[in-house]
Amino acid sequence: MQQLDIFADGRDRMLVNALADSLAAADLPAARVASDALRNEFPDDRHLAPAAALIGALADEAAAAGIPLPDAAAAVAAGERLDATLRPAALAVLGGEAAARWCVSRWQALARRARSLPFDPAQPEGHAAALWLRGEAWSDAAAAVEGIVSWRRIPAPLAWMIEARCRLGRLDDSWELLAELAWMVPGRFADLLPRLADPLPRRLAKAFDAHFEGQGDTSDLAWFPAWVLVEQPALAAPLSRAQPGRHDEPERAMRLLVELIGLERQGRQHDLVARRRALRDLHPALYALYLARR
Repeated sequence: MQQLDIFADGRDRMLVNALADSLAAADLPAARVASDALRNEFPDDRHLAPAAALIGALADEAAAAGIPLPDAAAAVAAGERLDATLRPAALAVLGGEAAARWCVSRWQALARRARSLPFDPAQPEGHAAALWLRGEAWSDAAAAVEGIVSWRRIPAPLAWMIEARCRLGRLDDSWELLAELAWMVPGRFADLLPRLADPLPRRLAKAFDAHFEGQGDTSDLAWFPAWVLVEQPALAAPLSRAQPGRHDEPERAMRLLVELIGLERQGRQHDLVARRRALRDLHPALYALYLARR
């Protein structure tokens, strides 16, 4: 029966911990020393290969510090490497929480190198705003979006701004943007919902999905802003700030509901009749729900 060598087993763990600690701190010289020590004594240790990838990434990052990325394609490629190669390596060496923190720091370093890049519609994820979001630097992400010309008319930066504001606890400043995105690209709106820090939009979207009578696909989410006003009339003020879109039926329905809520508060019953009829003609099921909530 083979005896357990307690000293050897403890030495192995000590060296691995030293390597992990130096990598978690992004201390490149210490990580190299710790890696060499582990390799010398335990050349078959399973942590050596992923640690080498992380050490290489830190070395590349140090060499490139302050050097802007050449274009959005280079930023996208670096991000893909971080996701596909470095994140699994960090998980293998550092474990869940420490790996997540290590990756966040790398995304921030990448975003700093992408600061001067213009928005490229063909490579949107290479913009600094998208990288700051991956780095959980919400204020930096919002500032980067504001540097994009006409960002409220472009789905990607519009979604980035919504996510950044919600992460900063600014849902009240996001409702009009949520409406604009839902009208513009319902599918992108659906993709964004799980990333919003505030649970209210997700909870409302879940109820919408269960009760709204539409096509049964993501295109229905264009009607979400109007449906929200039926369920949450108090949101009329922020939703009314949405910029004009294509003036299609979902947008017209929401704007009609904003008017109806205002007229109801003023007690202008005569003026309500025509607008209620218009809502009925746009979407009979939504109109029926509106009446049921009165």
